[in-house]
Amino acid sequence: MMTHVALASISIPFPGRISPDAGQARCHTIEWLREFGLLDGDTAIAEYDTLQLERLTAFFYPDAMGTDLDLGTDANGWVFVFDDQFDGPSGQRPETVGRLVDTITRIMDETKPPLGTAPAALADSFRDLWLRATDGRPALWRHRFREHWADYLRAHHWEAVNRTAGDPPGLFAFLRARRDSIGVQTCLDLVERCGGYTLPDEVHAAFPLAAMRQLTEEVVIFVNDIVSLDKELAAGDVNNSVLVLRHEQDCTLPQAAHRVAAMANTRVERFQQLATRLAAASFPPVMRANLDHYVDGMRNIMRGNLDWSLETSRYGDAGIAAVSGGRQRPWANLIVLPAQGS
Repeated sequence: MMTHVALASISIPFPGRISPDAGQARCHTIEWLREFGLLDGDTAIAEYDTLQLERLTAFFYPDAMGTDLDLGTDANGWVFVFDDQFDGPSGQRPETVGRLVDTITRIMDETKPPLGTAPAALADSFRDLWLRATDGRPALWRHRFREHWADYLRAHHWEAVNRTAGDPPGLFAFLRARRDSIGVQTCLDLVERCGGYTLPDEVHAAFPLAAMRQLTEEVVIFVNDIVSLDKELAAGDVNNSVLVLRHEQDCTLPQAAHRVAAMANTRVERFQQLATRLAAASFPPVMRANLDHYVDGMRNIMRGNLDWSLETSRYGDAGIAAVSGGRQRPWANLIVLPAQGS
């Protein structure tokens, strides 16, 4: 695979830890996906199981146990099933994606009547996630969680438009949308939920924490786009920063991959600088403890994404074969496409 050398040059020097409850979360989430119809049959379950998504969640939240880890693993499972819907024809239909996104987004707003334009398996499972995640949480956290989910969902419409556009965007414009579609902000919201606290808006929006969140997003993006490059080339997808940079700088794919890896390393270094600055700032003891936990959460997500990416079957030969030649994952057929023009 052409990306191995570039991936090996990425340095994320944070300790990798994993929750000891990963095995239990694996069993829970497979049953949850099966119950809601997101996985149908033994073949789909077996193929999903090879992705080891419970380990990704356990890397993200190494101190989470029981229902907290179950929730995170369910959310990650939902995201990957949802994202895989767009590897095929659905991803080339912006209008279809837009209607689906609008329907799922409205589930989070009790003031709006539900729409019936999403597959029941996706809508009902997302409603279950939303209710479980927000139960007992303060209004401030629920609002942020809702906005971050809405940003994530709407970014899929942008990606569908980008797949059908003639001229690809530059890297700066691409990253504005990719930061939403990568879904890191919702993962960081669950860092707070697992820790049992809610950081105030003024801390979230202020320097340096806001900059550190963006750096975390971009490190995850660059690692993901390098490791998934061969899979996305096989699926014919263009939403990858390596491909964007190759077009923008008129270079080879290996050159673009190495440059993206270098950008990831630069952002990790900047994150460490800002973390040192934040650690030197004065906060009340409880706020300091919560901030330290949240910053560790960002480190866990960056490191955990890299560690999982190196071990999962999703980006190996089997994962590439699963989306080559017009093939799709067995769970990627939940959306029934209308006839073109309808």
